[in-house]
Amino acid sequence: MGFAGVILIGALLLMLPFCARDGRVTPFPDTLFTATSAVCVTGLVVRDTATHWSAVGQALILLMIQIGGLGVVSVAVSVGLLSGRRISLRQKSALQDSISAPKVGDVTRLIKFVLRCVLLFELVGALALLPLFCRDYGLRGIWLSVFHAVSAFCNAGFDLLGSEAARFPSLTGYVHSAHLQIVLILLIVIGGIGFLTWEDVVKYKWRFRRYRLQSKVALITSAVLILLPAVYYFFFEYGADPLGQRILNALFQAVTPRTAGFNTTDLSAMSPAGRAVMIGLMLIGGSPGSTAGGLKTTTVAVLVLNAIAAARRRPSPEIFGRRIDADTVRNAASLICIYLMLFFCAGVFISAREGLPMDVCLFETASAVGTVGLTLGLTPQLHLASRIVLMVLMYFGRVGGLTLIYAATTVDKNVSRLPQERITVG
Repeated sequence: MGFAGVILIGALLLMLPFCARDGRVTPFPDTLFTATSAVCVTGLVVRDTATHWSAVGQALILLMIQIGGLGVVSVAVSVGLLSGRRISLRQKSALQDSISAPKVGDVTRLIKFVLRCVLLFELVGALALLPLFCRDYGLRGIWLSVFHAVSAFCNAGFDLLGSEAARFPSLTGYVHSAHLQIVLILLIVIGGIGFLTWEDVVKYKWRFRRYRLQSKVALITSAVLILLPAVYYFFFEYGADPLGQRILNALFQAVTPRTAGFNTTDLSAMSPAGRAVMIGLMLIGGSPGSTAGGLKTTTVAVLVLNAIAAARRRPSPEIFGRRIDADTVRNAASLICIYLMLFFCAGVFISAREGLPMDVCLFETASAVGTVGLTLGLTPQLHLASRIVLMVLMYFGRVGGLTLIYAATTVDKNVSRLPQERITVG
């Protein structure tokens, strides 16, 4: 309800005439889509962010990105802490789920740590981008630096370069800029790695063995999901580029589908296999308790470990000398089934409704449910029904599948257990 409320308020505010450059009221369906995309840190747009929205509209979008990246519950509790209010046990419990805190008692300390880290990383990111954007855009480069630093750290994918001067169309104009791409890569990875992982890194430095199991799994899975796609893109997608440019492009394209949504190259020119790899990365997303959406790295890791355990005839998956409980495996399996069904069914609906190729529609639905924002240029052309489907996917992808299910259902503690019978799978 918190996410839905922020989306609705943001949509209504974006309708105000001074939020648009031409001083006219933007239709509610367009502002609702924009607000949903911003709060769900996705980046899909139906109105160009750079040319349609005024400075006030862009600032409002940036505020929604920040709220969506931190999480509505985290922002509400942060405001309470800054105002000196005491945080109730119920609020702490809600925040524990929001940021994946291990204990209720750690919530207040952890949220203060998160706020300090967010401000630090976004400030450093903006300062790092400042020389580049000020060189190209003068004083306006200050605003561009802040906007893109926050957008990258929150894994939102909104940019203000979409339809600027022809010399810089979107971020493709910076395809040769190692400066910009390296800064964005670092912000995206840091923002999507998870709040608990930051704490372990700060607390234990390089003593990896002392990290929490979740941090270990998130770091290793994230590294694999960056390196393997980067190797693929290096050899099969950018073979015509110089060596340095190949490495940069491959690394950026391996990182940005992990719910970030920036693109420096023409995605429509990529091979079907390259786009398929990107769809897989978009569905997986970032790590729990981060600014990223998607299935999450730990979900995929648990399923892979469970498959390995089944192949080895082990009763449960194991890693780093620890056993993963059955409830975690069940939740992971439920999540991937829900995401895949939504991703596929939504793609079929949009393809049938719009008369478009299935692979293009699946790319858009993966981008929406993974809260990524990468697009093949399809979103602005869609009819209202298809846009509503994408909005539902974005909301689902940011809030979380199990969260929505638990909120909509009640637990009957008096349910009796039915007789058990074996069924063969595989």
